[in-house]
Amino acid sequence: MNRLTAGAVVVTFALLLLALPATAQDFGNAEEFAAGTLKNKEYSPYAGRGYPTQVFWGDTHLHTNLSVDAGMFGNRLGLEEAYRFTRGEEVISSTGVRAKLSRPLDFVVVADHSDGYGMFAKIVSGDPELMQNETARRWNRMFNEGGQSAVDATLELIDLFSKGQMPFPINAPESIGPVWEDVLDAAERYNEPGVFTAFIGYEWTSLAPPGNNLHRVLVYRDDASRAGQKLPMTTEASIDPEDLWVYMADYETRTGGKVLAIPHNGNLSNGMMFALEDMDGNPLTRAYAETRERWEPVYEVTQIKGDGEAHPLLSPDDEFADYETWDLGNLNLSEAKTEEMLQHEYGRSALKLGLQLEAEIGVNPFQFGMIGSTDSHTSLPAVEEESFFGKHSGNEPGPERATHVSIGAPDGTLAYMGSDMAAAGYAA
Repeated sequence: MNRLTAGAVVVTFALLLLALPATAQDFGNAEEFAAGTLKNKEYSPYAGRGYPTQVFWGDTHLHTNLSVDAGMFGNRLGLEEAYRFTRGEEVISSTGVRAKLSRPLDFVVVADHSDGYGMFAKIVSGDPELMQNETARRWNRMFNEGGQSAVDATLELIDLFSKGQMPFPINAPESIGPVWEDVLDAAERYNEPGVFTAFIGYEWTSLAPPGNNLHRVLVYRDDASRAGQKLPMTTEASIDPEDLWVYMADYETRTGGKVLAIPHNGNLSNGMMFALEDMDGNPLTRAYAETRERWEPVYEVTQIKGDGEAHPLLSPDDEFADYETWDLGNLNLSEAKTEEMLQHEYGRSALKLGLQLEAEIGVNPFQFGMIGSTDSHTSLPAVEEESFFGKHSGNEPGPERATHVSIGAPDGTLAYMGSDMAAAGYAA
């Protein structure tokens, strides 16, 4: 029985009841009955009720010192501090500043990069196994000396990491496995049903040459018993999102669990996030569209590294379309932005492209909801304007934070400064 038929039956039944004689349906005076029934009530059941009745605020994209880039830029806070802070406790930041949220968050995803998972923390702490490597021992000494020695070690590490020439394995199962276990354990301990949700997750950090951002945060609906059955995917396996979706499908088939991917920072992809071709340059197919729609129902449209909903050139009549715009180039500023890239980078234009593709191939691959999250690399999801701790620990509160170079082009021609960091990014 469809909804229309069922409704007709109910209405007919009600009319039959009203047609019965008073002896069978003796409600007394109709006006008195109505007045008694509706006493102290409004016609609308929602009148007088605050709306929405429950709003849960959180962050689906938080990094700790387990992320290589967080640790290299001074983050010394780990999982424990991240969860304690998110749940409303006061902590001391990596630069010695007292920090506390105005109110606890309701949920969080600690989403550290799977590439080099926990490697920096191991270097700094002097992990015994890692210290068998001469370069690791030297970096340990330099990072703990601080100052210029730490800067030199950071630059050397970044250079070798970006070239794939690290002197020791960083993505081997025996390397990331124990870190994944620590992440699972912390999420289980801090998760408190009905009070605070610690979702299990991580970031798959695809960077298409020469530095185009295709990053995704994976979020599990599962506990550690399921999520722990498969190690995080790294970009050593692939930088193609289609291979990530295969990994996710295998996870669900193998475990019976649930996982989704949340892309972010299309504004730093130089036209690749919502391209009309796949990574091999082929036009998008119906199969591609169905798969992407299946695994990526949500897009992180705003965060510290700029807003990705609209661009003033794409929405010239919208005075708010120039909010926190990052449009100099790709993620590492190795390639400058061109105007034709923009429509393939922003949320609004992606929704239009999705409708266009649906008309052509029958399925919309860019059919998504929008959220914000922080992408904070300080372990602190502190993005309220009056208590903003920046993108990374080198950009925490201080007299020179605005002039600090956060991302610079290799040739020095382009740069995003501390003043460009947006105090933005919670999910509701």
